[in-house]
Amino acid sequence: MGLAAPGAIWLILLFVLPFYVMLAVAGGQVNSFFQTAVPVWNPLQWSSNNLTVVWNDIFGSGSFIGAPALRTLLYTVVAAAISLAIAYPVAYFVSRYAGKRKTLFLVLLIAPFWVSYMMRMLAWIDLLQQNGFFNSALSFFGLPGSTDWLGGKSVTVIMGLVYGYIPYLILVLYAGLDRIDTSLLEASRDLGLGRWRTFWHVTVPLSKPTIIAGAFITALPMLGDYFTNQLMSGAPGTTMIGNVIEGQLNAPGETGQGAVLSLMLLIVLLIPMAWYVFSTARESRRYA
Repeated sequence: MGLAAPGAIWLILLFVLPFYVMLAVAGGQVNSFFQTAVPVWNPLQWSSNNLTVVWNDIFGSGSFIGAPALRTLLYTVVAAAISLAIAYPVAYFVSRYAGKRKTLFLVLLIAPFWVSYMMRMLAWIDLLQQNGFFNSALSFFGLPGSTDWLGGKSVTVIMGLVYGYIPYLILVLYAGLDRIDTSLLEASRDLGLGRWRTFWHVTVPLSKPTIIAGAFITALPMLGDYFTNQLMSGAPGTTMIGNVIEGQLNAPGETGQGAVLSLMLLIVLLIPMAWYVFSTARESRRYA
């Protein structure tokens, strides 16, 4: 029990208490003069006013949250698919063919974590400006080079999500692929399967749990992301659910509604997380 105490204290201070504060704000009131949130700490006195307002904003006649929610889901699915298409070959190459340079490649993969997310996004802003390097490169090759990439384009937001979160996916995939027993691959080759058939029929199925874990690790933060769109677009046409929450938390009198929407998003995210935990536990018992 003593060994678990530091972890329990950490969990209480950084998760349980902040979560309860969110509940208190979501079920609280609004100061009529200052238009600030007034938390209600007694659960028996919580109000459902904020929940009713948010529910109408989602499903009511004047709803405006539905479009950002669907857009967020679409952006996340596309960005996660692109990330997987890029990350899997990279992780596979490092785990199988890097050889003595594996450490060097791992350092290069971890290097983006040494730079803050904001700095990496700001670097992309400089590259994508109308007079930036990207448009200049397009003009050099005779292609249209006057595109306003930062003027509310969905492709810019999606690629920003890919760039921001793909290092996490690469590392997770590498860890899983590197643990695959090479004797299984050699046995497949000995039984007559070629390089590609071994990859599709042995490597990919064995790495399926890793692919699912990496997809969750990257997709779940994307669903709550608001900073990428804020920096690389900021246009109403690319608004994501995270931007709606951030706007409500900063708007006078709407902090409680932002807390309710945050809790609703958390519940939605818990569903795939719970499915992953239970499915992983079931697979572990099957092969135990």
